Amino acid sequence: MFAVTILGNNSAIPTLDRHPTAQIVTCNDQLLLVDCGEGTQLQIAKYKIRRSRIRYIFISHLHGDHYFGLIGLLNTLSLMGRTEPLSIYAPPELEPIIQLQLDCAGTVLRFELSFIPLLPGYEGVILEDKDLEVRCFPVQHRISCFGFSFEMRKKKRRLIPEQARAYEIPAAFYSRLQDGADYQKKDGTIVKNDWVTLPPCAGKRYVYCADTIYDINLLPWLKGADLMYHETTYLQDLEARAAERYHSTSIQAASLAASAQVSRLLIGHFSSKYTELQPFLDETRPVFPATDIAEEGVSYII
Repeated sequence: MFAVTILGNNSAIPTLDRHPTAQIVTCNDQLLLVDCGEGTQLQIAKYKIRRSRIRYIFISHLHGDHYFGLIGLLNTLSLMGRTEPLSIYAPPELEPIIQLQLDCAGTVLRFELSFIPLLPGYEGVILEDKDLEVRCFPVQHRISCFGFSFEMRKKKRRLIPEQARAYEIPAAFYSRLQDGADYQKKDGTIVKNDWVTLPPCAGKRYVYCADTIYDINLLPWLKGADLMYHETTYLQDLEARAAERYHSTSIQAASLAASAQVSRLLIGHFSSKYTELQPFLDETRPVFPATDIAEEGVSYII
């Protein structure tokens, strides 16, 4: 199971029916929280997300609509008796902010909380766990800000049954072949793994572009993604305002998705000035038809 569930799709100011940015990425038996805007823990409860399964939190940048919900969530996890460690990947300034809030309240969390700093401009692998690989990359915003690439890798090789039978390899050894092992016959002959297997299938990839201006330099990170999320704070008529505030428009996001040849595009981070979101689809779909609104409460299979 590889999916993303939208908890919040709005920008800085919450509305009655739209919340600041937060998403849950599901990778088999583990959950990852991406950004944690105000009200995130209420959205987690509303959509019946098992908060105890959240192992990693990724904060793209330190504008409040992306992390103001974090201290409340951490406190709730502790009150609910969590003992499993939790890791937060974020700009380094977040750690003293959270620690100050805990110290002022005299709060000692019941679980180990680890901060992994994302230094300005850094790009590369930040997490490898089971079948999941997470990379971060810088995007262009008013302050240091990151996008994230989540790849669910398939590690097992693909067996060629007729080849395995031709080399008289017993079926009981097939699982080891899929793990990459060679087979040694009774006479000592070695059957090389790549004689009877094929490389693993390509993994699925979800790319999250946090607050950013339109930037074609992001294309290498987006290229061929199965699902891409990109902010679309404004409609195209406010392109100048978007650039001034280091945000993107509907058509800019769609153009980037088309250039990157992604399979699907999710758009979000809408300005609260908009009461209706259909105009965003009206502008994006002519440029990139496979576009959807990042709708709160909806899980998108990757």
